[in-house]
Amino acid sequence: MKTLRRIYIALLLIFLYAPILVMIVFSFNKSASTSAFAGFDLKWYGELFAKDEVGEALKNTLLLAVLSSVIATVIGTAAAVGMSRMKRRWRQTLQNVTDIPMMNPDIVTAVSMLMLFVFVGTALGISTRSFVTVLIAHITFNLPYVVLSVLPKIRQMDKNLPEAARDLGCTPLQSFFLVELPAILPGVLSGWLMAFTLSLDDFIITQFTKGEGFYTLPTYIYAMTKKKVKPDMYALSTLIFLTILVLMLLSNFVQAKMEAKRDPLTAKGKAREAQMRRQKRAQRAAGREAQGGGEV
Repeated sequence: MKTLRRIYIALLLIFLYAPILVMIVFSFNKSASTSAFAGFDLKWYGELFAKDEVGEALKNTLLLAVLSSVIATVIGTAAAVGMSRMKRRWRQTLQNVTDIPMMNPDIVTAVSMLMLFVFVGTALGISTRSFVTVLIAHITFNLPYVVLSVLPKIRQMDKNLPEAARDLGCTPLQSFFLVELPAILPGVLSGWLMAFTLSLDDFIITQFTKGEGFYTLPTYIYAMTKKKVKPDMYALSTLIFLTILVLMLLSNFVQAKMEAKRDPLTAKGKAREAQMRRQKRAQRAAGREAQGGGEV
């Protein structure tokens, strides 16, 4: 059974990461071929950074991701705190409504946002699509993920902490920033990172809501595929993948450090519990071996 489980996990990992590995390898291809590897070379990365369009798309992507993730994190955290203080019936209803955009296909969200911007632009006589419309669309689809990340941390927080802070003379605002926010900060950071990565690699919603001549890295890659596909597209995709991977690893590391620092006794208790489980498993295994030897 263990062998079958390992084979299944290995096949799953190969299925998920083999295409990415092939893309990374061919981004260092010496020739322009995307099917035959002719040798290791960094020239495609050099050509990539020599293009002004790539620099402009990178600037747009980072600006959009930073602004949308920060605004969505602020609004989503405030919404999560407000939802946690509602009555259970209203809180559950609002949470279900908030979860709907996450279950919607991206194309449905993109078309609905496009129709909204066209209607408002026509009514007000202004430009239909621009950087602002893309920013609003990104904030909209990022919000549910921030709420989903922050709410569990609010449930885990000791409900007596804000009351104790107010008893000691803090105003409600001071109580939130000095007591509640540090307690839910890992969830806030997790929500921000999720919003940042979703905005960084979004294509469908950006493609429908962007204005003429405005490109992010995903939409620029799509425009490149309409022409001859060259390894510089692989190089750009590799850089995006590595950036998101580093951000996620860094976020997990920082979150683990913050939780251990905030509650070291819990971390030590979990370590002791894991050690005791390992000792019990070793004792049971030794007992089975001794019983088998006695029967022989």
